[in-house]
Amino acid sequence: MKLHEIYPPQSERKKKKRRGRGPASGLGCTAGKGNKGQLARAGSGPSAGFEGGQMPLVRRLPKRGFQNLFRVQYTVINLERIVEQFPQAQEITLQDLYAIASQKRPIKILGRGEIERTLHVTAHAFSKQAMKKIEQAGGKAVALEG
Repeated sequence: MKLHEIYPPQSERKKKKRRGRGPASGLGCTAGKGNKGQLARAGSGPSAGFEGGQMPLVRRLPKRGFQNLFRVQYTVINLERIVEQFPQAQEITLQDLYAIASQKRPIKILGRGEIERTLHVTAHAFSKQAMKKIEQAGGKAVALEG
């Protein structure tokens, strides 16, 4: 048994339109493209975003600000969440943090919350406050490069 044999059965599958296969097919002659014109030609047609000569929406809207293509977007996790999720752990690795992260981006630890025990945390980045709190509790914050 193969994946394409499971569902739907052959009788329930919609037949593909066979264009340009003679007048009896219903889509012969011009193959449903009408007579002449840009849309009747092979491989042609207006480009995406073309609005018939009207000023395109992209050009009508104002340009605002600056978008940095090289900006690193982090998934942020606060210290209080780490303490709550890992009550017994002494060492928290990147894999542990990805288990509680909502997105698979680089992870940054922020300093909201209190920490009373020694923790060794590995992440891509730390806020100054988070690093300070971890080190005051006797732990270590290891920031990965890249």
